Amino acid sequence: MAKLTTRKEDYSKWYNEIVQGADLAENSGVRGCMIIKPYGFAIWEKMRDQLDKMFKETGHQNAYFPIFVPKSLFEAEEKNAEGFAKECAVVTHYRLKNDADNPGKLMVDPEAKLEEELIVRPTSEAIIWNTYKNWIQSYRDLPILINQWANVVRWEMRTRLFLRTAEFLWQEGHTAHATQEEAIEETEKMLEVYAEFAEKYMAMPIIKGFKTPSERFAGADETYCIEAMMQDGKALQAGTSHFLGQNFAKAFDVKFTNKEGKMDYAWATSWGVSTRLMGALIMAHSDDNGLVLPPKLAPIQVVIVPIFKGEEQLNAIYEKAQPLMNALKQAGISVKFDDDEKNKPGWKFAEYELKGVPVRIAMGARDLENGTIEIARRDTLEKQTIQLEGALEYIQHLLDAIQENIYQKALNFRNENITKVDSYEEFKQILETKGGFISAHWDGTAEEEEQIKEETKATIRCIPLDAEEEEGVSLISGKPSKKRVIFAKAY
Repeated sequence: MAKLTTRKEDYSKWYNEIVQGADLAENSGVRGCMIIKPYGFAIWEKMRDQLDKMFKETGHQNAYFPIFVPKSLFEAEEKNAEGFAKECAVVTHYRLKNDADNPGKLMVDPEAKLEEELIVRPTSEAIIWNTYKNWIQSYRDLPILINQWANVVRWEMRTRLFLRTAEFLWQEGHTAHATQEEAIEETEKMLEVYAEFAEKYMAMPIIKGFKTPSERFAGADETYCIEAMMQDGKALQAGTSHFLGQNFAKAFDVKFTNKEGKMDYAWATSWGVSTRLMGALIMAHSDDNGLVLPPKLAPIQVVIVPIFKGEEQLNAIYEKAQPLMNALKQAGISVKFDDDEKNKPGWKFAEYELKGVPVRIAMGARDLENGTIEIARRDTLEKQTIQLEGALEYIQHLLDAIQENIYQKALNFRNENITKVDSYEEFKQILETKGGFISAHWDGTAEEEEQIKEETKATIRCIPLDAEEEEGVSLISGKPSKKRVIFAKAY
């Protein structure tokens, strides 16, 4: 098995080698699109299932809407249409026919032109709010709390597996409310759901904040976000929740009779996370030996590798391991017994390290005699020999310890790489020499934000929700500022 490129040598190459080496995904025959392989999809399913549970616990229901959006509907909310226009894939015809000039080839049938072009959804606000028009007449019909798990297409020219692909999987929540206060409460609630998922399940510390007006979702009055730091110091936007005001209700004429008997427009939110979280998971925790998975999201939490000579010894090890496997399964812990004879134990050890399995157990002839097992933890690569009796409780505690250690390591790294600066020269120097998140004052103008972006490639990742009031002056204009914002280079 080839050794991985190290993070220090080439972070981008290291990332790609992990994605492919750990069998998570690969490029497809369609330019810019990916194939998510079974092991990668198993991790995504763990993410999806946990998020789905959290959405339902907060009162949301799943539905499904068409992948095609008529162009006239897409254009209805001008800011939204303008924001996504450059990324749209458009369906213009509905039939192919044989090409008379090139036998065996097909061509688009010019007579099969659609009356109205269809946009392959880059996001679903237009089709959903056109539907809500039929669902909402009275305040009694509100709130509508809908989520859908779907795929979307955003035509990207420069792609990277999981991080940026022309088609990707995601969930998108779309809710309608009777009052502004309810909609804002929903927007903030879903941000908290994302934050809890990122920290508790992905073991990834985040900063919650607002986006600046120029970074907001197209068509939103306010965009909330969670921002995470990757091990190369770059930021990754891990989730967004948007307060859409009445913009979409007005664009699609979604009115209702309120409690006072007057007509009003519904208030909207939308919120989403995508398979981009897979990229975050890899880059936040993995090391030069491969993937490091938080136990709560690992498809295989414990793997048992028997070290044997002949079928008789294998059967004896299996018999000894079976009670532990049953106990682990009953405790809700996923376990695999790898009795594949094609590969030697050393190869398997390296393979499970590469795949990020949190706990690896080795059992050999000597362990059979002594009633022991060797346990290796993936996060620190430490090994320990323990008695087989009592192993269940030990492994349960170990999985909790690994989850906490992975989070704490990422949190320490994040905190060590947030730097306060008070001058533009210092800003540029830190960005060049250290990277990470830079906490600095900003004058609130799009002009200063754009100048910094053009000159340094750093953007304002967010205005932290917990930013303290502090008198200061902005980096370039020198205008007064009362809060620091977070700048970083980003994925």
